[in-house]
Amino acid sequence: MSLSRKRKKELRKLQKQANSLWESQQVLVNEAAGIAREAGHQLGNFRREQITPQVKQGYEKYAAPYVEKSVTASRRVLNDAVVPAAGAVVGSALSVWDAANDTRARFAAGKGLSLPDAKKYAKKADKYGAKATKKISSQLSGLQPKKQGMGAGGVIAIILGAAAALGVIYAAWQTLRADDELWVADDPLRAPDE
Repeated sequence: MSLSRKRKKELRKLQKQANSLWESQQVLVNEAAGIAREAGHQLGNFRREQITPQVKQGYEKYAAPYVEKSVTASRRVLNDAVVPAAGAVVGSALSVWDAANDTRARFAAGKGLSLPDAKKYAKKADKYGAKATKKISSQLSGLQPKKQGMGAGGVIAIILGAAAALGVIYAAWQTLRADDELWVADDPLRAPDE
């Protein structure tokens, strides 16, 4: 199939126009990528300068008092109820152990079986209970709530930032996608020359 000179010339002209259009689209895509990168940087700056402080302020204003109250109440329950009860249980167990040891020692000495001295073991139980309570309290008082790395506010800020970045990327994609119906010819259509 042979083409006439006129058709070859028109095809070369069309090829040049297509190449020119391709180059201009590549420049436009590069500029859009630069804009998207800068938008990402600006979004990060906005998050650091605006969102994070407001989230922290909201947490400190609304959530922190309740968290502090719950930590204080937990500590109070632990120190006022759990630790003394655990100390009493440990003290009682140790006094029973001492009574068993004393009875075993009496049998070994040949003194036989006699009723244990209740006052003596009550004092020992109180002593062991106080000692156990003090030890458990000192270990638990050393436990302070540790500062966590990122709270709920940080997670929310990251999610919002990611959503905004996706919106920018989607808008750039919609702008730059190759859709033939969106391109408008430079020259209006005119009637062919006769």
